[in-house]
Amino acid sequence: MAETQPLGGGWYLVIDGDHRWRVAIADAPDATWVFVDGQIACIETGIAPAARGRVKGRGDAGVMAPMPATVVAINTAVGQPVKEGDTMIVLEAMKMELPIKSPRSGIVKAVHCAKGDLVQPGVNLIEIE
Repeated sequence: MAETQPLGGGWYLVIDGDHRWRVAIADAPDATWVFVDGQIACIETGIAPAARGRVKGRGDAGVMAPMPATVVAINTAVGQPVKEGDTMIVLEAMKMELPIKSPRSGIVKAVHCAKGDLVQPGVNLIEIE
């Protein structure tokens, strides 16, 4: 069974045998965002059905912040091909860097942020087509 140790500021260390993961958890009004190894998951906790479809659609086509953070690097540009797992953007939150990886392969359609921007969870930062 995995062991979980709180690190503070929404960060946890999960230990399962020889494997260790740093996990960040951020609560938004209608969802909980979980960041693990460059991947983001959103657990909806009460969004109205009409809004639920909009949020899911944005996540399928793009890259979002797991929590409020500052953009420290953008590693892609419009028109650039990306592969699933490529680090597309690096954010900083709670004095830690968060590499955000591409959820799928495709071509970058749009970049909706710039270095130094403060971004919020659930906001589409990069669109992939």
